[in-house]
Amino acid sequence: MSNVEVKAIPLAKMRTHRSTKWRDFPSDVLPLPVAEMDFEIAEPVRALLLEMVSNSDLGYLGSIPEIGTSFASFSKKRWNWTLDPEQVHIVTDVGVGVVEVLRVLTNPGDKILINSPVYHNFSTWIEETHLTKVDVPFGDALSGWAIDFDAIESAYRDGLKIHLLCHPHNPLGRVYSREELSKFVSLAKQYNVTIISDEIHAPLTFSESEFVPFLSLGADAQDVGVTVTAASKAWNLAGLKCAFIVTQSDVMRTKLNALPEATHYRASLLGAFATAAAFSDGVDWLDGALRTLDDNRHFLKKLLAEKLPTVGYEIPACSYLAWLDLTSLNLGENPAQTLLEKGRVAFNPGESFGSQSSQFVRLNFATGHDVIEEAVNRIIKSL
Repeated sequence: MSNVEVKAIPLAKMRTHRSTKWRDFPSDVLPLPVAEMDFEIAEPVRALLLEMVSNSDLGYLGSIPEIGTSFASFSKKRWNWTLDPEQVHIVTDVGVGVVEVLRVLTNPGDKILINSPVYHNFSTWIEETHLTKVDVPFGDALSGWAIDFDAIESAYRDGLKIHLLCHPHNPLGRVYSREELSKFVSLAKQYNVTIISDEIHAPLTFSESEFVPFLSLGADAQDVGVTVTAASKAWNLAGLKCAFIVTQSDVMRTKLNALPEATHYRASLLGAFATAAAFSDGVDWLDGALRTLDDNRHFLKKLLAEKLPTVGYEIPACSYLAWLDLTSLNLGENPAQTLLEKGRVAFNPGESFGSQSSQFVRLNFATGHDVIEEAVNRIIKSL
């Protein structure tokens, strides 16, 4: 077991950071919307980046088989998934990867399925590629965010081209079961639908849950599926700009041969080598970060039970994003805006993830206990 301890950077130091999380709001606002962690990065990644910068090694990105081999090794150890590292194609970030795959596999007007509430940029990517969005929402929290397979099959049958899957799920913190994924595979095979699985949060799955890589489900899944993922969420490397597309069949590999060659070269040299280092040498840090996040998700539950017991919060099975139901607090049509104005605390508004979620907010708990507690206190201040 890893003995790496991953702690939050003090709030005062975080306020010196230059990322969007710390520049989008006035200094009196506590910002908890953007999905990045207030943690020191993994030492092997830091050492590599410092070495490259010190040596003025900042040229153009070329061939980097290390990403495919390091991800394959990580996947085998973590998920018992054996994959072909030569079918790993580098892109700038997950959003670019999804958009480029959609440009190859679809035509404007084709139908694409999402399941709301879901990561708000899914809609952005759909608009960018001029596709027709179809939404089959999850059930509510009381149902365990149940999947409506009858409605999904109806959408598949109705000429659907793509199902864009958030796996594990943002913002619900839900991990799809092997049985659920197998149903998607069966339906996709039957109705000639391609499933794009966004698996960026996968390494952050907590130990009580099983993450099943979509493409690990066998030949049918590999024929209908494409995975897009990155090290950026799990190792906090979003600003370095590197992600990758994974295929595992000759059928899908051939289709994606049409991807522009430039998608590789638009990624960052630093990001690509940091990604390889994360998957090969950053596992101890990842396990330490997961211990900290595990503690934080339960700490938030305890705080809410004590101070705001009517707020709905299901402890997530993955990542560091809490999905809070604030209906009982009567904060108006846009609770996130009310909390920003009255409490000077910023969350993602639920409506951006789905119109049915206007009374929800998304909170990032990848920070210190003091910040989490201050966030809850600022909610109370807003009442």
